[in-house]
Amino acid sequence: MLAPVAPHLGEECWQIIGYEKSIFQNPVVFEIDKDALNEDTVNMIKLVTRTITKGSNTAKLVFLSNIRDVIFISIGVTMASIGLKGFLLPNKFLDGGAMGLSLLVEILTQINLSILIVAINLPFILLGARQISLVFAIKSALAIISLALLVHFIELPTITSDKLLIAVFGGFFLGAGIGFSIRGGAVIDGSEVLAISVSRRSSLTVGDFIASFNIVLFSVAAILVSIETAMYCMLTYISASKTVDFIINGIEEYIGVMVVSRHSEKIKDQIINKLGRGVTLSLIHISEPTRRTPISYAVFCLK
Repeated sequence: MLAPVAPHLGEECWQIIGYEKSIFQNPVVFEIDKDALNEDTVNMIKLVTRTITKGSNTAKLVFLSNIRDVIFISIGVTMASIGLKGFLLPNKFLDGGAMGLSLLVEILTQINLSILIVAINLPFILLGARQISLVFAIKSALAIISLALLVHFIELPTITSDKLLIAVFGGFFLGAGIGFSIRGGAVIDGSEVLAISVSRRSSLTVGDFIASFNIVLFSVAAILVSIETAMYCMLTYISASKTVDFIINGIEEYIGVMVVSRHSEKIKDQIINKLGRGVTLSLIHISEPTRRTPISYAVFCLK
């Protein structure tokens, strides 16, 4: 088996075993050990049994993952409905994306927002079924329908009339809802699906398309509603987008310290044992004009 892949290594091993001619010139006769064959059969049965056990564990993991997705989507829908009913909708504020378009149409036509949320996001859901997956489209459809039902049936008191607080906290709750829904494998704002589709067909990135879409949306709002409303809408969108980024990506910050020293072992032991931190160690050689031989140092990156 080794000779066709590594002929030189195979020939050397063949000579070590005791054969003089080449491995390709000696007929190889294999003796069958029936007992060993039976034992191998038993091992194969054990292997299949373990595979079945792993399959059951996989099914359990898939079930737990689905439960987690349901929890994330439920939290997302609830927080988005609070942002809409408690802040944005009573004060005629807008957001970006498909949700902002739904709010703008509701202000201009007085059509029920629940109907608009489903109607405007429906084409994006169908596009997501083609571009991403059917499971994603089903999750998104259920999330959007749930949001529409909550917006239609629940009644929340107007929390504040301060426009700055409405923009900031309305964007925060709506962004949190979008972020948790994305963590659960769904969307409640279909503009991201359209942005993904456009980015695959053109040179625009997802961020570029969403920014362009919102610029057009806010410009229309400034013309048809008021410039002040459009300005607060931009603040709402910024608050929502930052909240989405925080929920999806979290905080990935650390302080790095680089230490260059000849006493590498002592420093490493102190950092690991006393501080309880991890280190990245690399050795370098530094040549100086006054020395003929280079000096070895240890560089630590402490996180």
